[in-house]
Amino acid sequence: MESNFHDGVELCFASAYDNSERQVQQIDSLVKEGVDLLIVAPNQVESISEAIDRTVESGVPVIVFERKTGSTKYTAFMSADNYEMGYQMGRYIAMLLSGKGKILEILGFKGSSPAEERHKGFSDALKNFPDLEVVSTLQGDWTEQKAYEEVKKHRTELEDVDLVFGHNDRTALGARKAFEEFLQGKTLPKFCGIDGLPGENGGIKLVRDSLLDASYIYPTRGDLLLKLALDILENRSFDKETLLSSAIVTPENAAVLYMESEELSNQFERLEQLHQKADNYLQQLTNQKMISFLAASLVILLLVLAVIVYRYYIQKARINDERDKMAHQQLQFYTEISHQLRTPLTLIEGPLSKLAQTDIIKNSDSQTSEMFAIVCRNTERLSVLINKVLEVQTGKHTGGLSFLEIDNLTVQSSKPATINTGNNSKKEFTLLIVDDNADILTYLKTILSDNYQVFEAADGKEGLQVAEKEVPDLIISDIMMPVMNGLEFCRHIKDNIITNHIPVILLTARSLDEHQVEGFKSGADAYITKPFSSGLLLARIDNLLKNRKLLKNIWESQNPISEPVVEKKIEPSTEQKEESESTKKTIPQPTKEMSKPPKEDVFITKFKDYIDKHYSDSELSVETIAQDMGLSRVQFYRKIKALTGCTPVDLLRKARLSYGKQMLEETNQTISEIAYNVGFSSPAYFTKCFKDEYGTAPREGR
Repeated sequence: MESNFHDGVELCFASAYDNSERQVQQIDSLVKEGVDLLIVAPNQVESISEAIDRTVESGVPVIVFERKTGSTKYTAFMSADNYEMGYQMGRYIAMLLSGKGKILEILGFKGSSPAEERHKGFSDALKNFPDLEVVSTLQGDWTEQKAYEEVKKHRTELEDVDLVFGHNDRTALGARKAFEEFLQGKTLPKFCGIDGLPGENGGIKLVRDSLLDASYIYPTRGDLLLKLALDILENRSFDKETLLSSAIVTPENAAVLYMESEELSNQFERLEQLHQKADNYLQQLTNQKMISFLAASLVILLLVLAVIVYRYYIQKARINDERDKMAHQQLQFYTEISHQLRTPLTLIEGPLSKLAQTDIIKNSDSQTSEMFAIVCRNTERLSVLINKVLEVQTGKHTGGLSFLEIDNLTVQSSKPATINTGNNSKKEFTLLIVDDNADILTYLKTILSDNYQVFEAADGKEGLQVAEKEVPDLIISDIMMPVMNGLEFCRHIKDNIITNHIPVILLTARSLDEHQVEGFKSGADAYITKPFSSGLLLARIDNLLKNRKLLKNIWESQNPISEPVVEKKIEPSTEQKEESESTKKTIPQPTKEMSKPPKEDVFITKFKDYIDKHYSDSELSVETIAQDMGLSRVQFYRKIKALTGCTPVDLLRKARLSYGKQMLEETNQTISEIAYNVGFSSPAYFTKCFKDEYGTAPREGR
């Protein structure tokens, strides 16, 4: 209640429930959290002395409240006089019994300063009354249950007791319940306690309702306590020792005191309501200011938007003019370049025709014959295409024959089936080639099958089916294909949790910058224009596959996939440079707008989160993880292996060992407890795996 009158004061409460060890831990924890001042009521005199000394030495002031401690380093002390309480209760009890009778005393918690001082004060007061005899002194712990059990245990010694004095009201009430049980309707002794707390179960109400014959108000005075704390923090003068006044609660004044405490409680509730209303009003004011600010910002934003739209339309008109000029220039360029291509094409067709008649070609092996046939067919196709371009530019017609029809007439091939080539089982990496041109598939298969296991597909739809089934290490795809083109195919690959980690290289004859930007936006990892050097293609494939290996240490760094993977620059050989000099293009890099977080990051994060939640389950299996992540066991195994270089079982074991190592360093659990807590079926197996992983036994990892 007092803190409501002081801005900037935050109160944090912790209760040890009469546990000294818990209280020491709470003190150290509060100091570590950065409290500015500590108020502590010691559970026992000596139990937390060292904790108080540590706190003061760390620079945090300490107010010892209500109970004394063995520490002499505290900043201030505030309490009622416990000796005086015991002494005054002794005198009152002597008067209540007219100076003659038998008394049972139930002590407070052993070793606490209130218990020791109340007992001493009570004993000193009874020295003046020789006819008053303390027939028994029982050890309590401030709780009702303990007093109840102690009285029942010694019932045979207590049947003629005239009065019970408990060191607090709970103790006295527990004793009363025990006497009611074993006296069974006989006259009960009188009961007196200490604390006199307000509230429903407090000592004041117990005296008013005649459950206790007397209590002693133990004032808390939170207002004075908070004032003392602020005086210390604000460097004002203060008293190191403060004793609070107190008074006896009797049946004569209990009703009045209870009524006053009820009124005080009601006032506190009303004060809290007013405080809450004030907070609401302040929040409403803040919201209104925010709305006004947002409204002004919106008006400014609309004005800026209007200016941007106006400038956009002006710029668009200028771009349209420039586009028309560019289209005319392109038309002129294509007309000129098409005519220029006739000469080198003629010089290719003639020698090829002569070579076809030689014995070298006629007697060559099947692979050489097939490669020569590919060159001849595509030379003829190029000739037809150039003739069509010339006829279109000069206004002639070809009888409605389209480029696609020309392509079908010259290639004359059926869709290839998906097949494996060579001795693929011994090769480290698998590739998927997707292209509707049978010659391109044959050519790529020829240059790749010596180093890689190769799968084929004739269009994007078929390619998706193969990719989901085989989960290859890399995909090479054409863009212009029937059924599903390469851009759509690439987007499906990158959106599919099974395949989104697979690098994709797009091959295309479309070499303009905007075409390549479109390819990168679809999620492609590389973009190579036709015609291309086989050496350059092999270098790019090798580079992408090496970059995938960089993820294998994913469990050994804090955030191993947060940094982008930078491709190494591969310099082609002199022969490759000469071969590709005429087709070299400047490939645009993805812009910031095109860059997105890799979806494999999302998969790995999801996998790590799953392990974080379930690593302690010793029954956890790869099948269960795969099912929960929406994959088959084979797909899940291949994806994890491709991303990390490890199997899912290896990663799960590494994670469990990592958690175990952390528990060894930060907790007091036994090695057996840690082994079971991190999901190992036996401590012995945990010890073996730990030693294999870290080179030391778990006990040495403490």
